[in-house]
Amino acid sequence: MSIYLDHAATTPLRPEARDAWLAAQEIVGNASSIHGGGQAARRVLEGSRERLAAVLDCDPVEVVFTSGGTEAVNLAVKGLWWARPAGVDAIVLPDGEHHATTDAVAWLAASQGAVVRAVPLDPLGRIRLDAFAEALPGAAVATALVANNEVGTVQDPVALAAAAARAGVPLHLDAVAVLGHLPVSFRRWRGDAAGPGGLMAVSVSAHKVGAPVGVGALVVARQVSPTPLFHGGGQQRGLRAGTQDIAGAAAFAVSAELAESEREAEARRLSALRDALADSIRSTLPAAAVLGDPLERLPGNLHVLFPQASGETLLFLLDQAGISVSTGSACQAGVAEPSHVVLALGRDEREARSVLRFSLGRTSSEADIAAVAAALPAAYERAVAAR
Repeated sequence: MSIYLDHAATTPLRPEARDAWLAAQEIVGNASSIHGGGQAARRVLEGSRERLAAVLDCDPVEVVFTSGGTEAVNLAVKGLWWARPAGVDAIVLPDGEHHATTDAVAWLAASQGAVVRAVPLDPLGRIRLDAFAEALPGAAVATALVANNEVGTVQDPVALAAAAARAGVPLHLDAVAVLGHLPVSFRRWRGDAAGPGGLMAVSVSAHKVGAPVGVGALVVARQVSPTPLFHGGGQQRGLRAGTQDIAGAAAFAVSAELAESEREAEARRLSALRDALADSIRSTLPAAAVLGDPLERLPGNLHVLFPQASGETLLFLLDQAGISVSTGSACQAGVAEPSHVVLALGRDEREARSVLRFSLGRTSSEADIAAVAAALPAAYERAVAAR
């Protein structure tokens, strides 16, 4: 038995994405070259950029391909901060953000003089919008997850963008966990913002929708020019130098289109499977608690606190039974740490070490849910005894 319920970490490669990647690899030419082979490569690249832009509801020129979500986040957060006006140093950072963001901000604070303005979450994982708005005036940049990658709580991107626009602060939204599960619309999220503030960048990643690992994108509004992370040939508006990955772009575009075409039906299916697993856990393990917003959450996300049990032990026991899940906690230098997201919800350190994240995807089935529900009670009992 092999059951994969860690789609939030990565999801299986789509056959269509593999085919698009292989077909693009047959083209011999650099998209920056002016000969026939180079122009053939450029047609595939720009066609892929246009297709991805249609999914993200932005202009093709606003799509900057990257090596993944982490690079996209770093380009947005560091690039917007570096491009700030003189004497404006603050970064508005909600608690419980992804480590791609928190580590980038920590580096800016430690080595570049950035000042961090933290914004709390409520017990369901929602950003406190009043505190977010209060932290914005005079900041250089703000950043936030559209949906929390651990507990699955979904924020209101329009409200976040509107607050940033009123304050005149550029905003980056991390939509890596959202793409393929909820609508992503750069235009709608931006609203009618016309000044120096508001939504300026949105990061996404290819391998979360069935494309290869190592591809991502940052949507960058036309009117803003983040300072690039590195320099070279001036590709992609000078924001991301380097020979562009034609095959990765093609695979990403195909996967994003397929994920978007399936999105509504898949959201209903995954929500039903998720709720069935939650109901089973509640009935057999009444002490367990589902974390995150019960209504505004990612359709395939179920984040559960198992009191008195180590999440790491539970993960190991389920893995021995052929079931792949995640603790959702950070792992620094091979040492498991309590989930900073769970701590941000107001839980204590012991509770933050007692969680599992079940994340469902297009390969998940009713049989998978039934098998996990059957295996959990015994695994929980053994984990409690071992603690």
